[in-house]
Amino acid sequence: MRLLHTADWHLGRKLRGVDRTPEIEAALAEILNYAKEFAVDAVLVAGDIFDVPNPTTEADRVAYDFFYKLNQLSIPAVAIAGNHDSANRIDSLAHLLSLAGVRALGRPRIAEEGGVINLDTAGGKLCVGALPFASERRMIAAEDIWNMDAQEQRRDYKSTVTYVLQNLATGFKTDAVNVMIAHMTIDGAKFTGSEAAYYSGDIYSFSGQAIPSECQYMGLGHIHRPQQIANAAPTYYSGSLIQVDFGEVGEEKGFNLIEVEAGRPAKVKFQPITCQKPLKRVECNLGNLEEHLETNRDYEGHLKFVIAVEVPPIGLADQVRKVCPQAVMVEPRLITGGSQEIVEMQEPKSFDPLLEFQKFYSDREKNLSPEVTNAFKDLYMELSEISK
Repeated sequence: MRLLHTADWHLGRKLRGVDRTPEIEAALAEILNYAKEFAVDAVLVAGDIFDVPNPTTEADRVAYDFFYKLNQLSIPAVAIAGNHDSANRIDSLAHLLSLAGVRALGRPRIAEEGGVINLDTAGGKLCVGALPFASERRMIAAEDIWNMDAQEQRRDYKSTVTYVLQNLATGFKTDAVNVMIAHMTIDGAKFTGSEAAYYSGDIYSFSGQAIPSECQYMGLGHIHRPQQIANAAPTYYSGSLIQVDFGEVGEEKGFNLIEVEAGRPAKVKFQPITCQKPLKRVECNLGNLEEHLETNRDYEGHLKFVIAVEVPPIGLADQVRKVCPQAVMVEPRLITGGSQEIVEMQEPKSFDPLLEFQKFYSDREKNLSPEVTNAFKDLYMELSEISK
């Protein structure tokens, strides 16, 4: 049996106002061509299909067009929600998506309640244990939040998710290929820096021992760098489809191709795809800025200029973009006492709630304690979960 594992599409993603959806659409078209050429039996999508809970109509169109064309090739798919997706939205669309051969899960569930998906593929029987992103706020009962301290809540959350993973393995069958997909962080994974930090930290990081050893393949989403995780079961991140942010400069993107038969460990190959708009970081100073601008005038991807200056000049970003309009980021690096400090030039559309909250107090010359900062962060994340 031949399976294709992909994740972290982030349809609707914007980089400083530039919509990356056309780049992602081109990557998905390449995956479709590969699936057809190599007669893939099923496609596994391990979360973060969209970049925001309420995506644009164009992002919707690209996702559903991909699944429609996959169905035209008679290739079934299993897709789960990631932390960027709306779990409610995906669950509400599940029956409709099933008409296109897609089995979609928004919220985590145990095997008996639909967490294990059985498919009859051209290559034989396939059994998929599926774990969408598990929010701590939704996995812990409300009364436990009041009665437990932070450490107890963390232990309870991790034990609950581990239980669900182990439970999914009880739905495996001896005469089928048994795999899992999950959207989560496993200890030892190497980050790019573009992942959602709050949902990737210690609370949300799990030991590889949480993954059932019965898995013939564990396909992960959430971490954008394609990589294998050392574990008893073959465990892999397929990575993002595009270079999502400038922490991913130079990284090769693609998907995992899995060859597997019942009762045997999977053989895994990373298949690179074309990077339509590669990201590039340019470091220079005011003295050689013109030279670097000319060199990158015709660059086909997205640029980030980091420019060493003693005093940030007015109109620096406009000067750069007059020659290189593809420069989505321009950062002066302030030279002070022989050292350099980056002073980011904020774009009008960028917004960080925590930074704005801190700035509100700073502007009023009031000290903001770490406890208040953490309380604001927790409240913001809780409200974000409700909106999903």
